[in-house]
Amino acid sequence: MIGDSIILATAGYDHTIKFWQPHTGICTKTVPHADSQVNDLAITPDKQNIAAAGYQHIRIYDINSNNPNAITKYEDISKNVTAIGFNEEGTWMYSSGEDHNARIWDRRTRSNNCQRTFQAKAPINCACLHPNQAELFVGDQSGAIHIWDLKTDQTEQYLPDAASGIQSISVDAEGTHMAAVTDKGVCFIWTLTQGRSSGELTQPHPKEKLTAHRKYALKCLFSPDSTLLATTSADATIRIWKTIDFSMMAELSLGAENTQRWVWDCAFSDDSQYIISGSSDNFARLWNIDSGKVEREYAGHSKAVTSIAFIDS
Repeated sequence: MIGDSIILATAGYDHTIKFWQPHTGICTKTVPHADSQVNDLAITPDKQNIAAAGYQHIRIYDINSNNPNAITKYEDISKNVTAIGFNEEGTWMYSSGEDHNARIWDRRTRSNNCQRTFQAKAPINCACLHPNQAELFVGDQSGAIHIWDLKTDQTEQYLPDAASGIQSISVDAEGTHMAAVTDKGVCFIWTLTQGRSSGELTQPHPKEKLTAHRKYALKCLFSPDSTLLATTSADATIRIWKTIDFSMMAELSLGAENTQRWVWDCAFSDDSQYIISGSSDNFARLWNIDSGKVEREYAGHSKAVTSIAFIDS
């Protein structure tokens, strides 16, 4: 991957992070992550580092080095870290965890301690940064979605369904829509509007409630061009929805011999024409959304692939 502008990384339950040539399916590097499984991956905006969220820690690795060891370690977390990501400048990182906390980590300080914390009343399953870079959307197991204003520390809570946990949240690139999926397979859609006055949080307005899957939903993600929404599930499928009316455009599966089982994660290509998925059958796959066909398989993991990180722009 040295010097490559396209980065594809996968990880999961086999305690490794693998880097791939997306067009050939060849694994170019395997980095051991011996301390735990990997729950989430995030590439820094400058494409130099990758963060891996695990059990009680976050590790940062140098993508372009042959050094297999983490260059930065974030500790003092009591349970699983469920999500990680970076602001667009890469100067700070956010995380969420089963210890009920969302955290902000300033990468410019020499200290590896978090600088700010938001505490929910239930384990936090997911977090998503608004494109305005100032609000973190956090989903927890009680069914609550919290909007945390990173400038003022103000928070607001929304409860679309108290009977099911929020598993994934996505805000589109334009900042006009938010999606969230639950462990009952439901996908909620909101339109987002800016607060009426300065200092007021983004306001979500309910738009759609989709029965996206018949089983546990795991991930939702808007495409870079904001025209599509992908949802993944324990039903072994990825479903693609048109955001113009939230009708289903495609169901991506392996057909009658569908071995994917749980589809844990996905990532769109920059042109929104392809999507890469990771699933419980130890494979990652590159799908052509229009044809519904698998164009490439990435084989090499020995256990479930639960995390995908992909940059091709």
